[in-house]
Amino acid sequence: MNRRIRDIPPSGIRKFFDLITGREDIISLGVGEPDFPVPWHIREAIIYSLEQGYTSYTSNWGLPELREEISEYYRRFGVESSPENVLITTGVSEGLDLSIRSLLNPGDRIIIPEPCYVSYKPLALMTYGEAEIISTSPENGFKISGEDILKSGVDAKAIIIGYPSNPTGTSYTKKELEEIADAVIEKDLVVISDEIYAELTYEWNHVSIAGLNGMEERTVVLNGFSKAFAMTGLRIGYAIAPERILNAMVKIHQYTMLCAPISAQKGAIEALKNGLKDVEEMREKYNRRRRYFVKRLNDFLPCRLPEGAFYVFPSIRETGLTSDEFSERLLFEKNVAVVPGSAFGESGEGFIRCSYATPIEKLKMAGDLMEEFVNSL
Repeated sequence: MNRRIRDIPPSGIRKFFDLITGREDIISLGVGEPDFPVPWHIREAIIYSLEQGYTSYTSNWGLPELREEISEYYRRFGVESSPENVLITTGVSEGLDLSIRSLLNPGDRIIIPEPCYVSYKPLALMTYGEAEIISTSPENGFKISGEDILKSGVDAKAIIIGYPSNPTGTSYTKKELEEIADAVIEKDLVVISDEIYAELTYEWNHVSIAGLNGMEERTVVLNGFSKAFAMTGLRIGYAIAPERILNAMVKIHQYTMLCAPISAQKGAIEALKNGLKDVEEMREKYNRRRRYFVKRLNDFLPCRLPEGAFYVFPSIRETGLTSDEFSERLLFEKNVAVVPGSAFGESGEGFIRCSYATPIEKLKMAGDLMEEFVNSL
């Protein structure tokens, strides 16, 4: 077996997902999936595409109409791109894999702030790259700064920035991004900007780092339809990138994936044309849950208010348990599933990730059971 693959641990998220599969007695705050169905008009567009016989391959690049819609849509986040700079991918996960494989040679270093999404470091290692970790904490809002990047010890080729963040919900203001961009330009880095939760930003309007001065030619923007439009199982994402990087990504894409499903692409066109009102309604509901659950958690666990996504990341350090111990005991003693923070890197030890993409009634029940558990320790 490939030694790199052999030595990479399995996803900590999936471990807990597998534990609760088929159990209806569990309140799951674990897997980050919207609890809303895909809006009906988007489903209808997908059904109609099947009725019309749209079951073929598309271009490797994706449907031209969808690429045009994405190019226009991303102007709301400050990015002026053309459809030629857009590649349709099979979810953001594929886009992340393509971008890392396109950029890294064996031994190249990529900066990864932690805690972070579980696949960032493993994908870099699978490419025989080297991950240079920058640890963050609640004291700095789980954020990196331009100074952190300038202080990074070894020359790197790229940096991954995911915001709003999974697992912490942290996001960045335009001013904070400008400071990061200045450091990125000084260090001559390429940015892989994971913006899948862009629409789920609560304290200010999302700004893409690709839209800042000097950043368009050194940024790969990754986004998709899973979170904001609740289209998780349809596996539809996209990358916006400079021509030299995108052409390399397409080479890998055409040999490994070929194209994203055409029916999902048809649904994505409808989502961008007529679905932003649905997104706004879902965002308002997430925001109410966010404020309620953070307030409830702070009755027994320290928890900062996240700026985006649909996760909270409370500290469990005062309990004396590790993240794994806390999560396993909470599951087996109180039937509440969360994800240990250690699944998101060493900086996540001492925390747990809870998703509030679940009805508020279940959040209330989960809060009560979690408080009972903490008080029993």
